[in-house]
Amino acid sequence: MSDRRHRHGHAHHHRHGHHRASTLRRPARPSAPHSHGTADRLDSALESSARGMRALWVSLAVLGTTALAQAAVVAVSGSVALLGDTVHNAADALTAVPLGIAFVLGRRAATRRFTYGYGRAEDLAGLAIVLTIAASAAFAGWTALDRLLDPRPVEHVPVVAVAALVGFAGNEWVARYRVRVGRAIGSAALVADGLHARTDGFTSLAVLLGAGGAALGWRYADPVVGLAITAAIVLVLRDAAREVFRRVMDAVDPALVDRAERALAGVAGVRGVGELRLRWIGHRLRAEVAVVVDGGATVREAHRVTVEAEHALLHAVPRLTAALVHADPEPVPGAADPHLPLAHHAVR
Repeated sequence: MSDRRHRHGHAHHHRHGHHRASTLRRPARPSAPHSHGTADRLDSALESSARGMRALWVSLAVLGTTALAQAAVVAVSGSVALLGDTVHNAADALTAVPLGIAFVLGRRAATRRFTYGYGRAEDLAGLAIVLTIAASAAFAGWTALDRLLDPRPVEHVPVVAVAALVGFAGNEWVARYRVRVGRAIGSAALVADGLHARTDGFTSLAVLLGAGGAALGWRYADPVVGLAITAAIVLVLRDAAREVFRRVMDAVDPALVDRAERALAGVAGVRGVGELRLRWIGHRLRAEVAVVVDGGATVREAHRVTVEAEHALLHAVPRLTAALVHADPEPVPGAADPHLPLAHHAVR
C-alpha cells in the first residue's frame, strides 16, 4: 500500500486486492474554497453538531415555557383537550434530550471498535422520538375517552382559548426552526422532531375550537377535540416513524443516486459506473462506487481517474463527506484474463 498526496492535499490509499484496485479517501464537505483536509472535515462535523445543539436548546426553552403556561391553565380549567396539547408539547420539548445526547456522541472520533464513528446515535434518537410520540398519543387518547364517558364542564374558557393560541404560536415557530436546521445539516431526527412540533401547533388550534364549543354549551366539545388531537398525533407518528425507519434502513433519496451517477459519467476516463451505494451516518453521507476504466490502464492512470471521480462526487452530492472509489478494468480484447487487477496489468 502506498500513500500519496496530490495538489489538493488529499491522502490516497491504494489497495490492490484480488479483483480490483481502489482508492479510499476521507475528504471534507464539497464547498469552496477547494480544500478537503482533515481540519475542514472536523470543522464541518463540529459546525453541524453545534447548529443542531443550538436548535435543540432553543426549542426546548420555547416549548418548555409554552407547556408550563398551558399546564397552569389546565389546572384551573380542567380542559382535557388542553391537557392533551400540554402533554404533547412537554413530550416534544423532552425529545431534545436524546437528540442532544446523539449530537454530543456524534462529535466523538472513530475508534477501532466504532470505525465509522458515532453518527448512528442520531438514528437511535429518532427511534426514541417515535416512541415518545406514541406514548403521548396513547395518554391523550385515554384521557379524552375517559372525559367523553364522564363529561365535565370546562372552566375559564377564555383563558383556555388564549393558552391554545400561545401553544400554536410556540409550536409553529419551533417547527419552522427545527425543520430548517435539520434539513441544513441533514439530520432526519431533527426534521422529524420539527414535523412533530408542527402537528402540535395544529392541535393547539383544535383546542381553540373545543373552547368555542364549550362556550356555546356543548359539553362533549372538549373530549371530542381531545380525540381529534389524538388522531393528529397518530398521523405525525406515522410520518416520523416512516422517516426514521428509512434512515435506519440506509435509505437515501433516489435523486441523490441519479446525481452521483451523472457526475461520475462526466469524468474523463470513466467507461462506466458499476455498483453505487450511498448511506447516511448521522447527518453526513458516505459513498462507495465502482467505476470501469480502460483495461490497459496503468495503476497511475487508474489512480488519476478515481481521484477525479471522487472530486466529482464531492462537488455533486450535498453533505457527502467521504467516498470509496474502486477502479475495475474494462475487458481487453484478446487478454488471457480480463479480470486481473490493474496492478498486475501495470507490472506485467
